[in-house]
Amino acid sequence: MLTSNGYTLAPGSNRLGRLQETPDHELQNRDALWDRIRDQGYLLLRNQIPAADVLAFRQYYFSRLADSGLVREGTEPIEGIASGDGIDPGLYRQALFGEIVSSQEYEALCTHPAVRDWFEWFLGADTHLHKRRILRHTQPGENGIGTATQAHYDLVYLREGTDRVLSMWIPLGDCPVDLGGLIYLEGTHHAIMAEEAERRLKRPAASITADLPALADEYDSRWLVTDYAAGDVVVHSAHVIHAALDNVRTDGRMRLSTDIRYQRASDPIDWRWQQHWHDRDGL
Repeated sequence: MLTSNGYTLAPGSNRLGRLQETPDHELQNRDALWDRIRDQGYLLLRNQIPAADVLAFRQYYFSRLADSGLVREGTEPIEGIASGDGIDPGLYRQALFGEIVSSQEYEALCTHPAVRDWFEWFLGADTHLHKRRILRHTQPGENGIGTATQAHYDLVYLREGTDRVLSMWIPLGDCPVDLGGLIYLEGTHHAIMAEEAERRLKRPAASITADLPALADEYDSRWLVTDYAAGDVVVHSAHVIHAALDNVRTDGRMRLSTDIRYQRASDPIDWRWQQHWHDRDGL
């Protein structure tokens, strides 16, 4: 049983499916990849970043937050085991927003050659990386509305720039479905693009809904899920609807991920996204 914000996803084959991996023979074929992302709305790229580099950042992240009380004492930070107790909000915010977000370690991850060079090759031009990038961890047992990422498409947040911006979601550590990975509503970028072009869409200010089963019924579509491993990434368009599952682990392990955005530097840039993520933006 898969849930998101406490809603149970319908298990039938017409409402639930698997994300399609990008086949090896397409990985060096830019035209084939463009055809795939136009068709699917996303590219699932396995082993895109060396797993050791991803795990090194996971170790750094939870080590820096350990003093806040987030991580269970006696466990290795890289495991990301939640303490289950209250955290010190002052220490937490100082470590996250005062150190981690603007750190060399985070910058190195977001501009890793396996990321930056790939976007430069794929976009075929000088690229621009949006400076505000989001880091998220979710603890087990958080399953009320607002605890998991609700259904949305990224253009909602990027209205003042190009609609050709691409997002990359990076799970920072292995992320099986029970840890609460990202999921996609199959084919919805086609509908969203048509509705946007015809101005038929009720443009949401942020998320569309937490009720993922109802949204699948509305679009007569399937939520696509998969198990992710450290080093995997998903690149997706600004129009495809996506959300996250609840973390239902029983061992206390936290999901950690980041989402970053690249675009052609020559395209219009939404300058609201050119400052570091700050605590005034919320968690």
